[in-house]
Amino acid sequence: MLDLKKLRYFQAVAEELHFGRAAARVRVAQPALSRQIMQLEQDLGVLLLNRTQRVVELTPAGTVFLERVTKIIDDVERAVNDALRISRGEVGRLAVGFIHSSTYGLLPAIIERFVQLYPGVELEMREMSIADQHVALSRGLIDVGLLRPQQTSAEIDLQILMEDPFLIAVPGGHPLARKTRCRLADLAQEPFVAFSKRESPLFFSRIMEMCHSAGFAPNVVQSATQIHTIVGLVGAGIGVAIVPATGRNLHPNNVRFLDIVDAPEPVYLALAWQRGRETPAIISFCHAAGLVVEVMQQAKGH
Repeated sequence: MLDLKKLRYFQAVAEELHFGRAAARVRVAQPALSRQIMQLEQDLGVLLLNRTQRVVELTPAGTVFLERVTKIIDDVERAVNDALRISRGEVGRLAVGFIHSSTYGLLPAIIERFVQLYPGVELEMREMSIADQHVALSRGLIDVGLLRPQQTSAEIDLQILMEDPFLIAVPGGHPLARKTRCRLADLAQEPFVAFSKRESPLFFSRIMEMCHSAGFAPNVVQSATQIHTIVGLVGAGIGVAIVPATGRNLHPNNVRFLDIVDAPEPVYLALAWQRGRETPAIISFCHAAGLVVEVMQQAKGH
């Protein structure tokens, strides 16, 4: 079997056509290099180099052998480099699930940073509900999900990225629009645009709980699934709403966002993946997401 080290030695001599320079290039003593080349020729049963006291030149067989050896060495180096890049999560393919509201700012920034850092990884993006992401993760249909954490199985690992506090959204002409903050109880008599219990159970349950804690049951006049829809309906004057602060990134017309004095527990955005399947590509995606969140927090002065 041919020794890759001997092939590298031969390549150096064949390209330099000088044993002294070749020995310096591969960092080995010249006598040892000469012995390695002679051993290679014996192994092959072919004369690769014509040697005189003044000249080293390739034989016809040596010329062809150099072409093949160069390709072999290049292929080996490329294979080693590819293996290292895969082990570092720099190449491959990553299927990412995401909730719609993450597209209002966080997800685009993560994708941009990830592509900058790991251009060799192909991303497959899939918009999915939280429940569908959990199913897809457990079945291996996606590698990582960007979602809002809720009760999860022991099979799912999470990396919390950022909190998303609740705000009150009111129409621009509403009396409360002159304020910057108000209490939940101030909304007791207001018509509500609320999240759908079926399609957005996390937001629905959380908002119902905070209203009940404030002493009232909201008068829901319209339900919707997505944050942008609810904010748009508020802007149309249909009612007020309680939404995650992510909705502010939509910059909607005729809507004012107010802080909540009796601030409820926020929701969060997190990355999720199947426990035990934390591949290098997933680690790289988490790294890129962490860098983005760090920049966002610095921009907010946190």
